[in-house]
Amino acid sequence: MSVVGITAVIGGTVLGLGAWKRNDIKRLLAVNALFSEKNIITNFSNMKAVFFNTNLGVPDVPASELPRETRLMPDGLGSWIEERDVTALVVLKDGKIAHEDYFKDTAADDLRISWSVAKSFLSALMGIVVADGDITSIDEPVIKYAKGLAGSAYDGATIRNVLNMASGVTFDEDYLSFSSDINKMGRVLALGGSMDKFAAGLKRRDRTAGVGWQYVSIDTHVIGMIIRGATGREIPELMAEKLLAPLRFEIDPLYLTDGKGVAFVLGGLNLTTRDYARFGQMFAQSGMYGGQQVVPADWVRESTAVSAPTEVGETQYGYQWWLAADAKPGEYFARGIYGQYIYIDTANNVVIASNAADREFEEDGSFEQNLAMFREISLKLS
Repeated sequence: MSVVGITAVIGGTVLGLGAWKRNDIKRLLAVNALFSEKNIITNFSNMKAVFFNTNLGVPDVPASELPRETRLMPDGLGSWIEERDVTALVVLKDGKIAHEDYFKDTAADDLRISWSVAKSFLSALMGIVVADGDITSIDEPVIKYAKGLAGSAYDGATIRNVLNMASGVTFDEDYLSFSSDINKMGRVLALGGSMDKFAAGLKRRDRTAGVGWQYVSIDTHVIGMIIRGATGREIPELMAEKLLAPLRFEIDPLYLTDGKGVAFVLGGLNLTTRDYARFGQMFAQSGMYGGQQVVPADWVRESTAVSAPTEVGETQYGYQWWLAADAKPGEYFARGIYGQYIYIDTANNVVIASNAADREFEEDGSFEQNLAMFREISLKLS
């Protein structure tokens, strides 16, 4: 068939589908353009327009106070912001805003997509659920609570394994490959499919659970399935009540969802940058915020310590938190694609929340440049 003929067939198919599932097609087209140079900055502050979503329902109360004490930043800050396409930066020192700025026509009240920074929020919620007694031990099998995964590649893995990204499940995380598992998952999300069904459909393993580390984003969705199975509650409601309400956020956060209303826990949380910083400050204070123990202090220590079987000399991992290969005690971070970070230096009581639209985030040296800047800021404030 000629190119003209193929084009006509595709066009006719799209028109036919348009009358049938117009909204699905609109979402799919939006997803395909999500990271384009033209749209990425606007999209990252307006994810509600692209995906299914739900508000968390955090109580409408006055935001917790973040006092200000402006401090000098390193000389190289401006060039780093420009080179890494940073859109927002909030720096806290001793719980006070030492620096805050927004770029590329974004604003302080934008609800910004977390991407994988959301994983660290879910880890915190897991710590609360364990402390509440809904889960007896993280060494229990995944399928005890996520019963729909019986017979899948997760059958045989423990909760600890998925917290550590050591499930052994075969999963291609290549964001730039159309046929990768992570992009197949994105299309499930855009077309209103079920993330639970997608996870249950994974049948292959690369290795025995607990032996070796591989970054597998769907592991985090499984953590969400475990929490839902253990508590009988949905993640947005539970997180709002147990984790976020005590932090007294400025704006009710947003969770992206699949077509069944299940929260996209591995990357779909949307907050203001100041609220990302509030969450980081709570962890810097061993889970304490506003006079309340929000996350158990033991879980804060355990989840942010090196525990995953990563390779020697590589970036290290805890329970959905990252640590540098040469991390000093109390230094760790949450990290999301395209340059989303919450960096915590407990020793200096410095928290840095940054958002970006860095389309070159996977290039060699980009992560190292970000980490070096965070450390330079912390040193400047120490």
